[in-house]
Amino acid sequence: MSIFEIPGAVVDAAHSAIESLAGLFVPFAGTAAVALAIVVFTMLVRLLISPLTYQQVRAQHRQAALAPEIAQLREKHGTDRMALATKTLELQRAHGISPFAALLPGLAQAPFFILMYHVALRTPEGALVGVPLTAHLAAGLPVFAVLLVLAGALAWWSSRRMRIAPQPAAPGTPSLGFLRYMPYLSILAVAWMPLAGGLYLVTSTGWTALEQALLRRAVTTGNR
Repeated sequence: MSIFEIPGAVVDAAHSAIESLAGLFVPFAGTAAVALAIVVFTMLVRLLISPLTYQQVRAQHRQAALAPEIAQLREKHGTDRMALATKTLELQRAHGISPFAALLPGLAQAPFFILMYHVALRTPEGALVGVPLTAHLAAGLPVFAVLLVLAGALAWWSSRRMRIAPQPAAPGTPSLGFLRYMPYLSILAVAWMPLAGGLYLVTSTGWTALEQALLRRAVTTGNR
């Protein structure tokens, strides 16, 4: 197998896994078996990368704990941005904080997002409340309306959490305040993707919300 055949092989494997799951769900889910299989497959994928999310949450908690020391560095090196950035990075490394930890879950999910988009284009016959899983917004408005409401609620929750618990940025880096608006892009993605892809995205976003809430509590409790 050449390197150019690998993406197609991965899509085929994911497609086969969803078909196998759907076969298990047909007796009690009927035509919604494939939709249920996509939801379950998504949760399995997210469970697989949960350790990366735990590392992200732990890094954010440690970063927040360093806020007083970072403030002292700002007072000491406020006029020397290079020295401030260097000392801050040294402080973070001394406490085992990687500046890339917050990016790992997103980077890990990106290939799965692309994968599920291609899988959605080849979704086997199935429907959700009478709407084919290959349908887009105009052809499946009632079901898409529910997904869009869910996506909007999850985006609001994620954005609100970012406002309540902002993470101090490293000195010398641009403000990351725009990130609080990034969750709302999921609404546009749900409206653009076929129903199968929208199911994946809403399930994945819901998992993220639950995961963040549970892991933050676990990390906070474990560091008391």
